[in-house]
Order: sequence, then structure tokens, then C-alpha cells
Amino acid sequence: MKSSRSSDIRPGPDETIDGLLDGRLQLIQSREGYRFSVDALFLAEFVTVKPGDFLVDLGTGCGVIPLILLLTTPLRQALGIEIQRDLACQASRNTRLNGLSRKMKILQADIRHPPLSPRTADIVICNPPYRKADSGRINPNTSRAVARHEILLSLEDLLKTARYLMRMKGRFAIIFPAERLTDLLSCSRRFRLEPKRVQVVYPDLHSSSKLVLVETVLEGNPGLEILPPILGQGRYSVISPT
Repeated sequence: MKSSRSSDIRPGPDETIDGLLDGRLQLIQSREGYRFSVDALFLAEFVTVKPGDFLVDLGTGCGVIPLILLLTTPLRQALGIEIQRDLACQASRNTRLNGLSRKMKILQADIRHPPLSPRTADIVICNPPYRKADSGRINPNTSRAVARHEILLSLEDLLKTARYLMRMKGRFAIIFPAERLTDLLSCSRRFRLEPKRVQVVYPDLHSSSKLVLVETVLEGNPGLEILPPILGQGRYSVISPT
């Protein structure tokens, strides 16, 4: 593994290095811009990975989810697509920082127009912007605003790209607001992405769900599995807030 002191991956004055997986994974992140949350950890644990799979992460941020999967599952190779230059740079540096540059590549590109051939991925994942562009206060920090609101990407755009990239019977996994679950399921079926697994996240035993994890299969047969719920932050301790 390359040293974290190497000049091309050393964190800048506005960045931090944070550890995961008992220190096995080191991540460069912005101090004030977008930072991953526990949602990314939920999605990494939820998605189905089979030996030899190739994964594409749409809106990879700092690259946290595919990096976790490369260290904890039989995933063969991963590609992260990120439109924001600073985040794409962080993700690329994180692959080198963790000695995974041969297994993971980063593209700075628009998810709506991925520079890839169709049907190349066994798995597509996304921790997308949750809120519609016309709902709620837009964060003045650009990277956080793009990560939280559908400013550059709608749900339809996302599912269209996922279908384009997935091989037949490939899997698409997403974490999404529970209040928009109907939109997600109905739109998924329009793109021939059949919902197969659902896991609901609750803040506590007395509150309504805020988030839901959904995995679909391209041209899959009907039949939905509802997994046991996640309460609070599940088995994860508190991490740096976004």
C-alpha cells in the first residue's frame, strides 16, 4: 500500500483523513463540503455482491461505498462516476491511498451520459440526491446541494442510466427517502427493474421511517423480500455528519 504521506495523495488544508473498518480503509474528505454519512455504510452492507462482479457507483463522492466493497466482498472491480471535480479527485486519491487503484477507477462525468458501453455492469449502486429540486432549502455549499437535491439528476435520469449500464439480470441498489418509495418502485418497473429486496430504516421504535434500501433486478421475476428493519444507525457508531 502506498504511504498516505505521498505528495499526490496528501490531504489538503481543507481536507481530513478518516478511518473505517478498524483502520483498514482511510478516506480523504472535505472538512466543510460533502462528507459521507451512515447511509453509505447501510448501502454497502445491503447490496448483493457475487464473486467476480463488476460494479458501477453513480455519484461516487469520495468513493467510500465501492472501496468498502472491494475490501469486504468478492467484488472483482469497481468504477465510480462523479460529476463534481473536487469529489472525483478525492475518490481517485482514495483509491491510491488504499492501494486499490488496479481494482477501482474514477471517471469525472455526467451520470446522465456515462462514457461507457451498455450492459457492462453486474451491479449498479447509487446513494442519490434525496430531495426534489423544488423542495426544502438549498444548501449554499455547492457540493452538499448537489448531493442532497435533484439539481443535476432526477430519479428518471438515474434509473435510465442504471438500466443502460446493467447486464441482463444485473442488480441495482439504492438508498432513498421512505416517503418517496412509491415513486421509486413504480418508476423502477417502468424501466424493467423489478424490485426484489427492501429494507426499511427507522430512527427508533417510535418514529416513522425516513429511509429505505431497495435492490432491483433487470428483467427479474416478480417476488419481493422484506428484510428485517434497521433501527437508528444499526451496528455503526456515530460518524462524521454531512
